[in-house]
Amino acid sequence: MTRLNILLLVLVLASAMVLVHNQYESRRLFMALETARKDAQRLEVDHDRLEVERRAQATPLRVEKIARQQLQMRTASPAITQYVSMSGRVQKGAAVATPGREVHP
Repeated sequence: MTRLNILLLVLVLASAMVLVHNQYESRRLFMALETARKDAQRLEVDHDRLEVERRAQATPLRVEKIARQQLQMRTASPAITQYVSMSGRVQKGAAVATPGREVHP
């Protein structure tokens, strides 16, 4: 009878140790999950902020301003445009070809 009691006591202690370990592991995993959720939320906020900044940087007016100032580009006009025909001759101010249509001199 005492052997049975000792065996049952050992089994109860082992069960208690497993229960404590499982609770600890559950809390640890929950904290890791919460940390991951906070990181995901922070990354989403950063992504939204960067998208707003990207849109602000890519406005047509800003792109044109940078093209004029930093790259010294200017708008195309017939006076400064040269068109090359299939024969290799350069034509100034000729008709502009549109995609899908061929322009013949």
